Amino acid sequence: MNLITTLSGSHLRTYNAIFQHPVSHNLEWREVRTLFEHIAEVAEQPNGNVKVTRNGQSLVLRTPRTKDVSEISELMEIRHFIERSEKVEPARVAGEADWLVVIDHSEARVYRSEMHGTIPERILPHKPDDFFRHAHNSKDFSRGQEKPDPNSFFEPVAAVLKGAAKILVFGSGKGTSSEMDQFIAWAGKHHPELAKRIIGSLVIDEHHLTEGQLLSKAREYYASASVS
Repeated sequence: MNLITTLSGSHLRTYNAIFQHPVSHNLEWREVRTLFEHIAEVAEQPNGNVKVTRNGQSLVLRTPRTKDVSEISELMEIRHFIERSEKVEPARVAGEADWLVVIDHSEARVYRSEMHGTIPERILPHKPDDFFRHAHNSKDFSRGQEKPDPNSFFEPVAAVLKGAAKILVFGSGKGTSSEMDQFIAWAGKHHPELAKRIIGSLVIDEHHLTEGQLLSKAREYYASASVS
């Protein structure tokens, strides 16, 4: 089970603050320690430092001089420790994983899992010269920008998703300005079997989210979908 699905209340707020982007500057050390006491083993060392151990991974933290975790380097250490100490689940075949597609007019990123550390496959039109389709029909334009050719963009995405059992799609904008909506509609017409495996979509502000936060949102969506 993923960590974020097991947290609630102040523990969940602290977790979200740790992975917040831009970074939080009022993250209290006391709250971080309380979170670690909830999810890991915490031992205070003779020199006042705190050693945190979780799933075979360890992190030694110096008690800050102020009540807050003020150094970005310390915050990043905490963030990376949580990520690398996530318990590794037994390997699943590709089709059993929860897939995520993050798509806009310039590229699609396909994550074969919603776990932290997943490396996405990036998909662009085959040829840069074919990136935009020149059309006189106004419906082929979105807010003054020409839309990518589905044959050079959506087809490769569909090919990568061929082995997925469940698919979640993230994108920005709405209607004709949303490549997410355009892809889902295109899949329903050209690849209906693939479209049936798309369990949902979500409009996001991608430019203000870290990759970890994107995957966190995907995990939350899949967790809520599994209990509904």
